[in-house]
Amino acid sequence: MMKSKKLLIVEDDENIAELLQLHLREEGYEIVHAADGSLGLELLKQGGWDALILDLMLPGVDGLEICRHARTMTRYTPIVMISARSSETHRVLGLELGADDYLAKPFSMLELVARVKALFRRQEAMSQNLLQDAGTLTFERLTIDPLARDVRLRQQPVELTPREFDLLWFFAKNPGKVFSRLNLLNQVWGYQHEGYEHTVNTHINRLRIKIEDNPAEPEFILTVWGKGYKFIAPRNE
Repeated sequence: MMKSKKLLIVEDDENIAELLQLHLREEGYEIVHAADGSLGLELLKQGGWDALILDLMLPGVDGLEICRHARTMTRYTPIVMISARSSETHRVLGLELGADDYLAKPFSMLELVARVKALFRRQEAMSQNLLQDAGTLTFERLTIDPLARDVRLRQQPVELTPREFDLLWFFAKNPGKVFSRLNLLNQVWGYQHEGYEHTVNTHINRLRIKIEDNPAEPEFILTVWGKGYKFIAPRNE
């Protein structure tokens, strides 16, 4: 029998938290609820979570700080951020810190459940893709091992966040192809709508800082003006 997935909900609104627990438990998920950010952060640190549903505005530690901490952990935990703040600025900030999806209150419980399911499907598909494309890729001084999720530059380990690794791996599998920011959102983040393209810029800038000798004059991830980005690197023979 397949083990049920374990979700952590960090939400201080009791009514919303109860509805979330009700609908998600009906789907067979195991749910743990934290009513404030401090407890939520402590529970997160215990590990073992399959997904995190996180309110942005919380007493104690806020949702952005919890999200930031989650993305420093070894295990990648999908995050759905929810908030009464619906401005594009807050959505982009949450996504840049590593949230996988964002819902503005009030939202449909059925939609949230559907998005959680979609995150799990995408995570499973990406895992399968990594197994199928298990070979290490080497581009001059850059080496990428998809199974170990290990990146090395001149044999030295490069510390990437899970999303940065996913973005680099997607580029490396498609050298020379140009992708718009919206293409990359669809392929790497899984979004099918506009509005979050700035988070792509942020992640590419961080990648360049970590893998380029001169981020201002990149050799691996190039900007194609008016079109997007492409990955260029001759492969070692």
